[in-house]
Amino acid sequence: MIAEIDKTPISIDQFVDWYPESSENCYELRRGIIVEMPKPRGKHSEIAGFVIKCLNLIIDDLQVPYFIPRECIIKISKDTGYEPDVTVIKRPNLINEPLWEKTSIIEKGESLALTVEVVSTNWGDDYALKMTDYESIGIGEYWIVDYLGIGGRRYIGSPKQPTVTVCTLVDGEYELKQFRGGDRILSSAFPALNLTAEQIFVAGVG
Repeated sequence: MIAEIDKTPISIDQFVDWYPESSENCYELRRGIIVEMPKPRGKHSEIAGFVIKCLNLIIDDLQVPYFIPRECIIKISKDTGYEPDVTVIKRPNLINEPLWEKTSIIEKGESLALTVEVVSTNWGDDYALKMTDYESIGIGEYWIVDYLGIGGRRYIGSPKQPTVTVCTLVDGEYELKQFRGGDRILSSAFPALNLTAEQIFVAGVG
């Protein structure tokens, strides 16, 4: 469950100044409104951690200059910023990110190799709102990990089932591909990645 903290619109700069250093929750700024996001717990947290582990392994294997920060806010506009479950940053691009050192804010989509959102009950945010916003700033690849299969039928089909949707930026627009069960995830950011949808859903168990 998400909750709006205050109806008074603020800027991303004011949001960063306001953001509490120690909190049981995460926060995002959506069209000027602070939204409280419960920290990932249970299966959600386990899946995010497993994806991070898999991506870190291939980053190390390929020796590419990428890293996954513990915290990162993606600035969409002057009044909107998100904190994805997983963010893969291209280290050389940080030279063009003046806000990174002091605020952990990324402004340019080309600085990101991949973002990942693990779907919760507010699935519409990940499939509609964030997909549109990530596309608008040019993030090359975006995964939506719907391990409960709760997204709308227009996104994951019918009957609903656990699905990983990979959104790849092509000529400024996302092309979507769905992966389920034993399907191997096809990633333009990590073509050598050997990972199936089911491995993500069970977080590597077995």
